[in-house]
Amino acid sequence: MGRIEGKVAVILGAAGEGNMGQTIARRFAAEGARVVVAGRAGAKLKSLAEELGGDHCVCDITRSAEVAALARFATERFGKLDIAVNCTGWAPMTKLLEVTEDELDKLCALQFKGVYFFLQSMVAQMAAGGGGSIVQMSSASAYALLYNHAAYIATKSAGDALVRCFANEFGAKGVRVNSIAPGLTGSPMTAQEMALPGLQEAFVKEYPLGRIGTADDIANAALWLAGDESFMTGQVLQINGGLTLRRNPTPREINASLKAAAVPKNSQP
Repeated sequence: MGRIEGKVAVILGAAGEGNMGQTIARRFAAEGARVVVAGRAGAKLKSLAEELGGDHCVCDITRSAEVAALARFATERFGKLDIAVNCTGWAPMTKLLEVTEDELDKLCALQFKGVYFFLQSMVAQMAAGGGGSIVQMSSASAYALLYNHAAYIATKSAGDALVRCFANEFGAKGVRVNSIAPGLTGSPMTAQEMALPGLQEAFVKEYPLGRIGTADDIANAALWLAGDESFMTGQVLQINGGLTLRRNPTPREINASLKAAAVPKNSQP
């Protein structure tokens, strides 16, 4: 028997091939959950749902009516809603003085308003049904600052504040609400940057556990938070190999590492 056998889980942000949402969805299904995968790309979601023996629902987190419909769909399809995970996100790397109003609007819609909509709808459904567990994706950069990331950090921090508020008010209804804060993690969202020679080397020396995180690391943490053995709410779980004990590298350090990696070994002194 799996660790979440018979539970019903919604995973929002699972349309991207091999992304964090898909990794979590596959892990939850393997542990016995009935999974509803959601996002904006219906064909990709349908294929994943068929693979997992679950179902899918097209949902744009920035539209409150669609998020509410997702919560209802999962409940009507499987009779209840026990777990909800929000894996949506966008991480533009823009200098502080160059962030545009359009970027701010998009980040606020996705990572503040969208998170609010998600928590509202999932908490309401779970509170009416006897409880459950909600997992929101935060970021280690909200705790170990990363340059050129301010708007992203601010909206992720806002999400953490909302997690605390919802956890405080709905704990008595049996609803647990927590965040996971990954550091640099191998995923489709970071694939282009991770492929740069020297990039990982600049970061990994700041990780006490000696490696960059993986989507499987995040899925393991989400599984624990989703299970009944997790006596935790209103917290940010730092799943980043100890990065927040130290810091992210500066742009100068990153550039130096990239340049060093670009120099052929036979030309180095």
